[in-house]
Amino acid sequence: MKKLSILSAFLLLSAVALCQPPKGDAKPGDKYGEITSIEGAVDIAQIPGELEKKSTVNTKIRAKVLDVCPQKGCWISLAINDSTEAFVKMKDYAFFAPLALIGKTVVLDAKASYKTISVEELKHYAEDANKPQAEIDAIKQPKKEVRLLASGIQVVE
Repeated sequence: MKKLSILSAFLLLSAVALCQPPKGDAKPGDKYGEITSIEGAVDIAQIPGELEKKSTVNTKIRAKVLDVCPQKGCWISLAINDSTEAFVKMKDYAFFAPLALIGKTVVLDAKASYKTISVEELKHYAEDANKPQAEIDAIKQPKKEVRLLASGIQVVE
């Protein structure tokens, strides 16, 4: 019984350690996921216009990171303009982003599309971001947003 308790405690601590965003300073040149470069990147503000013409766009974009999932770095949000954000998930859940990415400018290779996000999913992401319960409870409507599936990210500045 004692061995089972020790094993359970070890597995729990291991799971907690593995559910953290990667450590690091996110310095210019740092890369996450597949190798990408900054050449050919377009400003993210161009993406909504491209999505009016096509339902999905494979692109390389440059944008500022507004937020990173504090639970394990499994999503990031990017500024499109002063009032609009894009939501980024990592392709195949193959890599994660460090919290130090917040405020940095990045280039990422991604597949972009519009997606309507359900109230349930919006609340889930708000909980991940440690938003106050009042803010979570205020989510009552689905939201249409630019969604990106990133295969690689590089820190620019």
